[in-house]
Amino acid sequence: TLWLGSKKMGKHRLSDLLIYCLINQIICDLHNKIFLTSLLLLYWQVAAALWWYFISKGVEDLDTVFFILRKKFSQISFLHVYHHCTMFTLWWIGIKWVAGGQSFFGAHMNAAIHVLMYLYYGLAAFGPKIQKYLWWKKYLTIIQMVQFHVTIGHTALSLYSDCPFPKWMHWCLIGYALTFIILFGNFYYQTYRRQPRRETAAKPGKALHNGAFYGALASSNGNAGKTDEKPAAAESGRRKRKGRAKRD
Repeated sequence: TLWLGSKKMGKHRLSDLLIYCLINQIICDLHNKIFLTSLLLLYWQVAAALWWYFISKGVEDLDTVFFILRKKFSQISFLHVYHHCTMFTLWWIGIKWVAGGQSFFGAHMNAAIHVLMYLYYGLAAFGPKIQKYLWWKKYLTIIQMVQFHVTIGHTALSLYSDCPFPKWMHWCLIGYALTFIILFGNFYYQTYRRQPRRETAAKPGKALHNGAFYGALASSNGNAGKTDEKPAAAESGRRKRKGRAKRD
């Protein structure tokens, strides 16, 4: 998809897709809210409500499509692809075979976080006038990492209490959450913690950018040449005095 999108787009950038991106964020936000509402109204039919959550994972894959159409290839990182591909696949397995209270906990927490996340994306699509108020972006990443720690704790508690849930799925879920902690932790460090490298100062004797070094030497219409004349005159004066002293 990435190769095909870059091939078809060429040099054209579809700025008009911003409105479609905004619509997509609104749909994802509403979809997660519908899921949360379904859980509250149909708590006795958890499996039926969880299917709404699974469908939302498919809708969220449109993020990648819009990134490609807008030529935002830098945003299609390994974390992005890994997250969308594995979430859709693993939740299909979970909803089909173990759609119950254990699955409900993780889906409920993840849907609540995605409501905040797509709210941010929707507001950011309005442009710089709104983006300057979105200082809380990094806290979304922190909340997501907290989610993974809570998932590990909840799963470990289920193992300890001997919850009637496949134990191999418990261990797989713990390992899966650990991969997200590593990937999201690396993303947070690279984006918010890593200090940018300072530009090294230009070494003496080398030309600076735009000819600044040579321009400084050639400036003042020959003043630099006058400064060189003074040491030469002083040297010749010293030689004359030494010659007089020898003759005397």
